[in-house]
This record gives sequence, structure tokens and C-alpha cells, in this order.
Amino acid sequence: MEGPTATVIGATGLIGNQLVELLENDDFFKKIRVVARRQVDFNNPSIDIRVINFSDESAFRTAISGSDAVFCAVGTTNRKVNGDKDAYRNVDYDIPVNAAKYCKETGIQKFLLVSSVGANSKSNNFYLRFKGEVEDNIRKLNLNSVTVFRPSMLLGDREEFRAGELLGKALAVPMSIFLPSNYRPIHARNVAKAMIRASKKTDKGFKIYQYKDMMELVKE
Repeated sequence: MEGPTATVIGATGLIGNQLVELLENDDFFKKIRVVARRQVDFNNPSIDIRVINFSDESAFRTAISGSDAVFCAVGTTNRKVNGDKDAYRNVDYDIPVNAAKYCKETGIQKFLLVSSVGANSKSNNFYLRFKGEVEDNIRKLNLNSVTVFRPSMLLGDREEFRAGELLGKALAVPMSIFLPSNYRPIHARNVAKAMIRASKKTDKGFKIYQYKDMMELVKE
């Protein structure tokens, strides 16, 4: 059946996995495409899985071409890349910026990106500076519609064990009512829901959603 195609980059992550699951049960998007660097398994055989080398410009551009909305939820950790900042940049910077560039080149109308609360290209924090640089460079592309989501601590079940994150959640969740709203923990599923809701809007330009904005979208 012909209809809108949603493409997810980062489908094995906490938010990306929720995106795929929600899109499977969404009547708006008729086709779901997953772009990944390795084979991933989903129960739905109708999901179009495209395994590519993200450094291959032609393969990357072809993999997302024809999409109506591209959801980018990629991310890594210093632990995964053994502290290698170049490897970190390859994932957290190169993939989203290149994805947005190829959206521009192939006429894709909507790009939705998971960033981070506090993202700022002038930050002294390596992670937040990276996220801010990604946002700044995507903004410069002047895509038809870019929606950036800035969650704080993510709640949900990860496949990998992160002791520090578990401790942080144990402390942050009970104290969340005392935190500024932008820094409150949020369930990954709610971020995914907000992204899908935003993808159906007709807003143009560059828009940023913080915690309160995401929760309002979820309630719509």
C-alpha cells in the first residue's frame, strides 16, 4: 500500500526502538524503514531494513531517499568507544549531520533529531558542545522542517547495563519535582511519541522541544 514512509536511524537505541514499535501501530505511516550499520531483527517482516556503512555517502543517501520523515536517534557513549573522541564524533556528529544533508539533497521534507538538554556549541562540556554543534550545522541547511528534541535523563529499559545511570535515576526520579522542568527525567517512549506526533504537523523551519513541550505533545 502506498503512503508516507518513516525512516528510523538508531533503531537499536532506547528511543529508536520505541519509535519503531510505535510506528508499527501507527496508521499514518504506511511504510517503516530502518537504516543501520548491522543487521537488526524486528518481529514485523514488513519493516524495510537497510544495512549500510554510514561513511559511504552514496549508500547513506540512497538508504533514506524517498522518505517522508527521517527520525534520527543515534548516540553512543565514551565507554562504547573507549574514550576515542574521533569515534564518538563519527556517531554523534557525522551521522545526524550527514543524514540531514542528504534529506536536503533528496527533497525529504521532515527531519526529527534527538539531541540533549543543555546542548550548546559554546559549552565547555564535550558532550553538550557536540550536541550543540550538530544542531547549529543542521540549522544552517535550511531544511523544510527540522524538529529537535532535548530530553534530559531517559527512563526505560536498556539492553546494556549502566551502573551510573541506574544510580542517577534512583536519585533523580524522586527529586524531579524540584528540578527545572527541562531537566526532569522523561520516559524514552514519551520522547518517541512526541517525535511521531511532531512528524505529522505541518510546521516549517527549525523548532526545539524541551521536556514540557514533549509532554504537551504526548497529551494531544
